[in-house]
Amino acid sequence: MPELPEVETTVRGLEPVLKGARIERVTLRRADLRRPFPEGLGQRLTGATVTGLGRRAKYGLIDTDRGDTLVFHLGMSGRWRIDPEELGKHDHFVIETAKHRLALNDARRFGSVDLVPTGGLAEWPAFAALGPEPLGAEFDAAHLAQAFEDRIAPVKALLLDQRVVAGLGNIYVCEALYLARIAPTRAAGTISRKQLTKLVDAVREVLTAAIRAGGSTLRDYARPDGELGYFAKEWRVYGREGEPCACGGLVERRVDSGRSTFWCPRCQK
Repeated sequence: MPELPEVETTVRGLEPVLKGARIERVTLRRADLRRPFPEGLGQRLTGATVTGLGRRAKYGLIDTDRGDTLVFHLGMSGRWRIDPEELGKHDHFVIETAKHRLALNDARRFGSVDLVPTGGLAEWPAFAALGPEPLGAEFDAAHLAQAFEDRIAPVKALLLDQRVVAGLGNIYVCEALYLARIAPTRAAGTISRKQLTKLVDAVREVLTAAIRAGGSTLRDYARPDGELGYFAKEWRVYGREGEPCACGGLVERRVDSGRSTFWCPRCQK
């Protein structure tokens, strides 16, 4: 599933071709993705000018001058294609400007498209309970200390809780915990403030590196320009079960709530 770096990479890829452009035509090539497209979506977007693009958690945001924001989620395999020579079977939502055609391709149809009043984004149900952005100033050791206080739940589970921090996914939590030398199974409430500072730094380092690398390529994900992300080449523990860790130990894998957790028991305590 595309995670925060993949969505951030997608938004950055769309920005040069969409920001400031007038939407000339919108085509819905089916009635729904994970859920039906908003009623009147094409009419509400046609003629609007894109004023900016952004991201919240794992959602992409396309703001318009009509006071609405197009909110998209890539689901399991969604991706935007810029100026495809031909529209394919899984290009379900198409936006055309004077210069470009952009197609939201989603073979599994687990993605979504919504149109939300820009001024009400913070209260929109999918966003209302989200925690701070992991690359934002509100995400710091003090925030984690408060969220983790007296909690016996594993630290990995709480980092994946979108109410604690928005947008973190399995791959990047595994990698950040490794960098911070914290075991994913450790009770969150036992982690010291010094270690939490290291964890915050590790989360930011991993996400920044992943964005710079264009994300991690899993299944069908690709950037809008068609290129594949290559952060997978930099994984230190994820997907490396049985391989040696830099400390001399071996990377292990366990399954927690249906997710694979990769870690080194020797150096992560």
